[in-house]
Amino acid sequence: MAKVLVVDDEANIVLSLEFLMQQAGFQVDTAEDGESALSRIAESPPDLVLLDVSLPDISGFDVLERLRDDPTHARLPIIMLTAHGREVEREKGLALGADDYITKPFSTQALVEKVKKRLAEVP
Repeated sequence: MAKVLVVDDEANIVLSLEFLMQQAGFQVDTAEDGESALSRIAESPPDLVLLDVSLPDISGFDVLERLRDDPTHARLPIIMLTAHGREVEREKGLALGADDYITKPFSTQALVEKVKKRLAEVP
């Protein structure tokens, strides 16, 4: 069973994403900030990360950059989630190595399909 790490500081979003991913058949871990996400990934690497851009300590962009700079996690699929739909932020996320970029609010079905598609591409 594939494991998805949900990283978001809004409890209601974490709960809904956790439920959604479990319903889709994934094991789910959660983190409420960037530092927690990095330590969870180091302890028990997930198969994919759903990463919010706006986090309280270090931004999702910084988490993404750290993971891409680490050879152990450089290929970990990461889908950025953000309330900021500006094209410049999307381009920044993709330039830093995000595999996909989804703007809140999003279609739950589209998100599940993107997660399944990314996991199917992992060697």
